[in-house]
Amino acid sequence: QVQLVESGGGLVQPGGSLRLSCAASGSILLINTMGWFRQAPGKERELVATITSVGSTNYADSVKGRFTISRDNAKNTEYLQMNSLKAEDTAVYYCNAGALSHTPFQWLEVWGQGTLVTVSS
Repeated sequence: QVQLVESGGGLVQPGGSLRLSCAASGSILLINTMGWFRQAPGKERELVATITSVGSTNYADSVKGRFTISRDNAKNTEYLQMNSLKAEDTAVYYCNAGALSHTPFQWLEVWGQGTLVTVSS
């Protein structure tokens, strides 16, 4: 199986920055697209950003110019640098990946457990 573990959430003031990390581990052959999603209280989970294995990125309009997604393929890790944070960015952030597992040999869509980001003064 494949597991994703996030870190880096916390409390930050408006205008501040945070960096989230998500490390994949387990029986990984390769990882395709990775992404970050978020779910605010009382709202549905929404896409924040994605990055392909060759580094092509996509962002939600609400975070363009403020958030940057990146990945280190050698470490099977992705990152989300969040700058100019706003109160409306408050949510649980989940990482996501499409991974090919070698035991069993199959494609999996894997989710992390989530990390809470709170933007408040």
